[in-house]
Amino acid sequence: MKSVKKLYLLMATCLWMLPALSASAAGGGGAPIILVADTRKLTGIMHWWASLYNESHMQFTLLTIVLIPVTGCLFGLLADLIMSNIGIDLKSRKLAEH
Repeated sequence: MKSVKKLYLLMATCLWMLPALSASAAGGGGAPIILVADTRKLTGIMHWWASLYNESHMQFTLLTIVLIPVTGCLFGLLADLIMSNIGIDLKSRKLAEH
């Protein structure tokens, strides 16, 4: 049993070290990658969003994390409102087959 645990530990360590080993295969002399959004042809909210991405990846990430669930909730409420207006009752759990 101890040998199986040691084997699993060795495999986990190898998998954990694999990204570091593949990154060091480049020789270490590579230039860092700079990620920027092209804002030359953007206007309005798209320009603001791209500029936010260029200025602060942390603010962009946090705002994205907040906006996705809020947008999902708003779309869900809108779909609920539309379905209730066209006659689909989602509040009762009665099955039509029975």
